[in-house]
Amino acid sequence: MKQFLQGVADDQAGYRALLDLLAQQFQAAIHHQQERLGEIAAAIGTLVDTLEARRARRVELATRLTGPQPAIERVFALLRPESRTRVESDWKALEQMVLAAKAAGKRNGELLAEQYTIMQRVLHGEDQTYEPA
Repeated sequence: MKQFLQGVADDQAGYRALLDLLAQQFQAAIHHQQERLGEIAAAIGTLVDTLEARRARRVELATRLTGPQPAIERVFALLRPESRTRVESDWKALEQMVLAAKAAGKRNGELLAEQYTIMQRVLHGEDQTYEPA
Protein backbone atom coordinates (compact mmCIF):
# COMPACT_ATOMS: atom_id res chain seq x y z
CA MET A 1 0.00 0.00 0.00
CA LYS A 2 2.87 2.36 0.81
CA GLN A 3 4.34 1.81 -2.66
CA PHE A 4 0.94 2.44 -4.25
CA LEU A 5 0.44 5.69 -2.34
CA GLN A 6 4.01 6.82 -3.04
CA GLY A 7 3.41 6.19 -6.74
CA VAL A 8 0.37 8.47 -6.66
CA ALA A 9 2.41 11.21 -4.95
CA ASP A 10 5.27 10.72 -7.42
CA ASP A 11 2.85 10.95 -10.34
CA GLN A 12 1.42 14.19 -9.02
CA ALA A 13 4.93 15.67 -9.10
CA GLY A 14 5.52 14.08 -12.50
CA TYR A 15 2.35 15.54 -13.98
CA ARG A 16 3.18 18.98 -12.60
CA ALA A 17 6.51 18.68 -14.43
CA LEU A 18 4.74 17.44 -17.57
CA LEU A 19 2.32 20.36 -17.51
CA ASP A 20 5.27 22.73 -17.18
CA LEU A 21 7.03 21.07 -20.12
CA LEU A 22 3.87 21.27 -22.23
CA ALA A 23 3.58 24.99 -21.45
CA GLN A 24 7.23 25.43 -22.45
CA GLN A 25 6.59 23.46 -25.62
CA PHE A 26 3.68 25.71 -26.52
CA GLN A 27 5.79 28.83 -26.02
CA ALA A 28 8.67 27.36 -28.02
CA ALA A 29 6.26 26.51 -30.86
CA ILE A 30 4.78 30.00 -30.88
CA HIS A 31 8.27 31.49 -31.05
CA HIS A 32 9.47 28.94 -33.65
CA GLN A 33 12.33 27.73 -31.43
CA GLN A 34 13.07 24.48 -33.24
CA GLU A 35 16.09 23.48 -31.18
CA ARG A 36 14.22 24.12 -27.94
CA LEU A 37 11.25 22.11 -29.25
CA GLY A 38 13.56 19.14 -29.77
CA GLU A 39 14.94 19.40 -26.25
CA ILE A 40 11.47 19.67 -24.76
CA ALA A 41 10.17 16.75 -26.84
CA ALA A 42 13.00 14.56 -25.53
CA ALA A 43 12.24 15.57 -21.93
CA ILE A 44 8.53 14.93 -22.46
CA GLY A 45 9.25 11.50 -23.93
CA THR A 46 11.43 10.52 -20.98
CA LEU A 47 8.89 11.78 -18.46
CA VAL A 48 5.97 10.06 -20.19
CA ASP A 49 7.90 6.77 -20.15
CA THR A 50 8.44 7.20 -16.40
CA LEU A 51 4.77 8.02 -15.83
CA GLU A 52 3.69 4.99 -17.86
CA ALA A 53 6.02 2.69 -15.90
CA ARG A 54 4.56 4.04 -12.65
CA ARG A 55 1.02 3.51 -13.92
CA ALA A 56 1.82 -0.08 -14.83
CA ARG A 57 3.37 -0.61 -11.39
CA ARG A 58 0.27 0.90 -9.75
CA VAL A 59 -1.97 -1.56 -11.64
CA GLU A 60 0.29 -4.40 -10.52
CA LEU A 61 0.13 -3.25 -6.90
CA ALA A 62 -3.64 -2.74 -7.05
CA THR A 63 -3.96 -6.30 -8.38
CA ARG A 64 -1.91 -7.60 -5.45
CA LEU A 65 -4.02 -5.62 -3.01
CA THR A 66 -7.49 -6.30 -4.39
CA GLY A 67 -7.32 -9.29 -6.71
CA PRO A 68 -7.42 -9.93 -10.45
CA GLN A 69 -9.97 -7.20 -11.24
CA PRO A 70 -8.26 -4.16 -9.68
CA ALA A 71 -10.27 -1.00 -9.11
CA ILE A 72 -9.18 2.16 -7.38
CA GLU A 73 -12.32 2.13 -5.25
CA ARG A 74 -11.32 -1.26 -3.84
CA VAL A 75 -7.86 0.07 -3.01
CA PHE A 76 -9.44 3.06 -1.26
CA ALA A 77 -11.69 0.71 0.72
CA LEU A 78 -8.59 -0.85 2.29
CA LEU A 79 -7.62 2.46 3.93
CA ARG A 80 -8.76 3.92 7.22
CA PRO A 81 -11.41 6.63 6.76
CA GLU A 82 -9.06 9.51 7.64
CA SER A 83 -6.44 8.28 5.17
CA ARG A 84 -9.04 7.42 2.56
CA THR A 85 -10.31 11.01 2.33
CA ARG A 86 -6.82 12.38 1.72
CA VAL A 87 -5.91 9.70 -0.82
CA GLU A 88 -9.19 10.12 -2.69
CA SER A 89 -8.51 13.85 -2.87
CA ASP A 90 -4.97 13.22 -4.13
CA TRP A 91 -6.32 10.77 -6.71
CA LYS A 92 -8.90 13.28 -7.99
CA ALA A 93 -6.18 15.92 -8.24
CA LEU A 94 -4.03 13.47 -10.22
CA GLU A 95 -6.94 12.71 -12.55
CA GLN A 96 -7.41 16.44 -13.17
CA MET A 97 -3.70 16.82 -13.97
CA VAL A 98 -3.90 13.91 -16.42
CA LEU A 99 -6.86 15.56 -18.18
CA ALA A 100 -5.06 18.91 -18.26
CA ALA A 101 -1.95 17.27 -19.72
CA LYS A 102 -4.02 15.54 -22.41
CA ALA A 103 -5.68 18.83 -23.32
CA ALA A 104 -2.36 20.69 -23.42
CA GLY A 105 -0.79 17.93 -25.51
CA LYS A 106 -3.69 18.08 -27.95
CA ARG A 107 -3.44 21.88 -28.15
CA ASN A 108 0.32 21.68 -28.79
CA GLY A 109 -0.10 18.96 -31.40
CA GLU A 110 -2.71 20.98 -33.25
CA LEU A 111 -0.49 24.08 -33.19
CA LEU A 112 2.53 22.16 -34.46
CA ALA A 113 0.47 20.46 -37.17
CA GLU A 114 -0.93 23.80 -38.31
CA GLN A 115 2.56 25.32 -38.40
CA TYR A 116 3.76 22.36 -40.45
CA THR A 117 0.87 22.74 -42.89
CA ILE A 118 1.56 26.44 -43.32
CA MET A 119 5.26 25.79 -43.87
CA GLN A 120 4.46 23.19 -46.52
CA ARG A 121 2.24 25.71 -48.32
CA VAL A 122 4.98 28.33 -48.19
CA LEU A 123 7.64 25.93 -49.47
CA HIS A 124 5.61 24.00 -52.02
CA GLY A 125 2.62 26.17 -52.83
CA GLU A 126 -1.03 25.29 -52.56
CA ASP A 127 -2.24 21.93 -53.82
CA GLN A 128 -4.97 22.81 -56.24
CA THR A 129 -7.47 20.17 -57.14
CA TYR A 130 -8.86 22.34 -59.90
CA GLU A 131 -6.34 24.48 -61.70
CA PRO A 132 -7.42 27.11 -64.24
CA ALA A 133 -7.33 25.83 -67.80
